[in-house]
Amino acid sequence: MDPQDIEALFTRSSGEYFFARWERPIAPVVFGVDNATLAMVKGAVEAVVTLAGHRMAETDPEQGANLMIFFFRDWAELLAVPDLDRLVEGLGPLVARLRAEDANQYRHFRFEETGAIRACIVFVRMDEDLAGLPADTITLSLAAQIILLWSDRAFLDRSPLAQSGGEVFLNPDIAALIRAAYDPVVPAVSHDASHALRLAARCG
Repeated sequence: MDPQDIEALFTRSSGEYFFARWERPIAPVVFGVDNATLAMVKGAVEAVVTLAGHRMAETDPEQGANLMIFFFRDWAELLAVPDLDRLVEGLGPLVARLRAEDANQYRHFRFEETGAIRACIVFVRMDEDLAGLPADTITLSLAAQIILLWSDRAFLDRSPLAQSGGEVFLNPDIAALIRAAYDPVVPAVSHDASHALRLAARCG
C-alpha cells in the first residue's frame, strides 16, 4: 500500500489522524460463546498478536482482562451485564444508538496516558448477516480490528481478510501493515499523518 492508503486507514471521520497500538500484553476474556468458539476466538487473537510480534498474557495485573469480547443476540442484553456501564461510559445512550443504527459490532477502546491502547471492549451482535458467516471469518476479522486503532471508516468498503481455495486469511496488505505497525522503531502513538510514510517504508 502507498502512504495515502495507509493514512486513510488511520484517519477518522472527524479528519484526525490517530494511530495507536498496544504496549501491554493482551489478556482476553470472551463471553456468550461455547467452549469451541471460545478456543477459536482466542486462537485468532493469538495468531494476529503473534503476527504483530506482540505478546499475550493470562491476566493483566491492573485490569484482570484488557480485551473483553461479548457475543449476544440483542443490544438490550448489555444493559443487564453487571458494572459494564462503569467500563463503558454512557452505555445506555450508546446501546440505544447502536440499536437504532441496526449495528452488529462496536469496539470501545481505552488508552494509556501515553495514548497507546490500554484496553478494548468488543460487542458483537449475532444478527442474520453475521450468523451466516463461518466462525473463523468472524473471529479473524475481529482479531484484526482490535490489534490497532483503525479509523472508524477503515473497513467500510474493504475487508481486512482475503480468501483463496476456500480458506480465509488476513489480507496480505493488512498483515504487512500490522507487522510494520509493531516495529519497535515506530512510535506506539501518532497524531501526525507523516507517520503513514514510516509505516509504508516498512511494509515492503
